[in-house]
Amino acid sequence: MSTVVRHEHAHHFESAEQEFSAAKMGMWLFLVTEILLFSGIFVAYTVFKNLYPEMWSEASKQLDWKLGAVNTVVLITSSFTMAMAVRAAQTNERGENKGKIVGLLAATILLAGAFLVVKYFEYSHKLHVGTLPGEHYFFPGIQAANAHIFFGIYFLATGLHGIHVVIGMSILFWVLLRARKGHFYNQYYTPVELGGLYWHLVDLIWIYLFPLLYLV
Repeated sequence: MSTVVRHEHAHHFESAEQEFSAAKMGMWLFLVTEILLFSGIFVAYTVFKNLYPEMWSEASKQLDWKLGAVNTVVLITSSFTMAMAVRAAQTNERGENKGKIVGLLAATILLAGAFLVVKYFEYSHKLHVGTLPGEHYFFPGIQAANAHIFFGIYFLATGLHGIHVVIGMSILFWVLLRARKGHFYNQYYTPVELGGLYWHLVDLIWIYLFPLLYLV
């Protein structure tokens, strides 16, 4: 039977419950700032799409919706494995779920890596054909003017999201290392749940980006 490392709450909290509530509130406030960050991109998207609707429609057809769909399935699956990891930590009484927590976290990280691999091939193709933002745009296949604006929004939104995927992978890897040491059990699983909240936000943002960019 596996063992668990019992958690002692920080001295400035009255109880472990208060520590958990404060940490969770802090994470929710942070996630609100993340939503505000991406909201600026969504506003720019709406403005330019209304200014250049024909160009927007033509340029969006240059994106491979099949790759976008694959990545959507990958991230939704990773959200499921993350939720299961949190559940495994919540029900881990005597350390019997330690391997399950580690395995589910590893699966989530691997799925995140698969997302980035798909995005790498997608980016590589755009670099090759010239569907790039700003002055780097040289693709001859779009007749409408200002197509570089669409790809500017595309690279900004998906690139920023990709950075968040990398950050999420780093967080989950740190959580995984702690899980291997038996730090999480039914009375203490705060880092697992907070890491899960962050990861679900990363997934949710992509669920908005996929139809807005690939399916308009």
